[in-house]
Amino acid sequence: MQAVRTRPEQQRAAEAVEASPLASSRSWSPEAEIGMRVEDIWDSLDVQQQGQGQLSHGDKLNSCFDSIPVASFPHTFDGAQLVEIPSDATLAEAVDILSRNRIISAPVRNVDAPEDASWIDRYIGIVEFAGIAVWLLHQSEAAAKADVSADELAAKLGTVTLEGAAAAAANVREPKMAESEGAIAEVFGALPSSDLFNKTKVTISHFCQIFREGHLRIVPVGPIPGAAELRHLPDDALLLLSKYRMKSLPVVDIGEGTISNVITQGAVVHMLSECAGLHWFEEWGTKTLSEIGLPIMRLSKIVKVREDEPALKAFRLMRRKGVGGIPVVDDSGKAVGSIMIKDVKHLLTASEANRDYRTLTAKEFITNARQSSGERQISIITCSRGDSVKEIISKLDAEKRQRIYVINEEGNLDGLITLRDIIAKLVYEPPGYFGDFFNGVIPLPQNSRV
Repeated sequence: MQAVRTRPEQQRAAEAVEASPLASSRSWSPEAEIGMRVEDIWDSLDVQQQGQGQLSHGDKLNSCFDSIPVASFPHTFDGAQLVEIPSDATLAEAVDILSRNRIISAPVRNVDAPEDASWIDRYIGIVEFAGIAVWLLHQSEAAAKADVSADELAAKLGTVTLEGAAAAAANVREPKMAESEGAIAEVFGALPSSDLFNKTKVTISHFCQIFREGHLRIVPVGPIPGAAELRHLPDDALLLLSKYRMKSLPVVDIGEGTISNVITQGAVVHMLSECAGLHWFEEWGTKTLSEIGLPIMRLSKIVKVREDEPALKAFRLMRRKGVGGIPVVDDSGKAVGSIMIKDVKHLLTASEANRDYRTLTAKEFITNARQSSGERQISIITCSRGDSVKEIISKLDAEKRQRIYVINEEGNLDGLITLRDIIAKLVYEPPGYFGDFFNGVIPLPQNSRV
């Protein structure tokens, strides 16, 4: 474990690096530099509060991050081109773009916007893999309930925009989990070659999540006046990535009219991992999970699927329960793998021979996904309640995971921690902070963890 560095020690270390023959090739990572700026502000707050009432740890962190401009956050696609989805793309094309680039979301670029368009006209919004997956699952259930094929449902719904399809499908009663399981699997298996998947466009307000005045809003497609730059990490990005359940946030360069960066939950956790050794981080990071109130999700709330149950059931459960991932357990209740909502891409891109979702089990799905893509995400990473926050952050960052499962001494599931849970423990929203800004925004389900 890296030792905590005092300010003089940090200064001496920096001077030693500068004096080293390797100085030109060594430097602090951009993420560590943010941490050191937080350290400077943290120390100044200690000086300012001498002889006065001390700020709580949470108040100090809020004050520190509030002083750091979001422009200082490292570019997640530095050196590479920002991946965009054109507004005339179909769902099939959007899934292909997200899958090939191994990303969970991308901005939708308005192909009809002029070259000199402002950012609000240039970008329609953000499309997330999870949103597409959930919508396709809903349409499969709707088609099975109506006893029609995917193409017949597409013809009824228009196959023009998801907005119209969502409105029409809203009138279809939700089938029970055990109801028409085979019919739903049959419809979903036909999706990859259906008009519903290959002709439906992504340019709809149902999915497009747009920034206004620096904050993420879910609004009807169209120009929104009064846009301003996202300025600070905690009062915008960190809160939106935690309390407001967003997985990625675009940062807009108002002057250039472009998206200059995309901040993700994973990027924030990586930044925290780079801060090991800094006093402010160690004071927080060395606490155990129990000491900071984790895990938030207890065992009784975790949605699970047995390894011998249909893989499609796992995705249907995620849609029903509003969760982004689900553990696969064996007969003894021990977790043997994990399926994320974005893993639906493995179903949509499967060969014709591997598209019988009536018999494909969760265990077989995990095996097939590992063989076809080599992704480690299908396996799980675990921790115990006695582990420190720092250890959890290190594991999540090293494995590039969205979640980690808490297990007890017997190796059985005991809880769940997501990236959002960790960020939520880093900063908090002061009462009335956003005022009435979110009035009129489409509300998120209370149990949503997508």
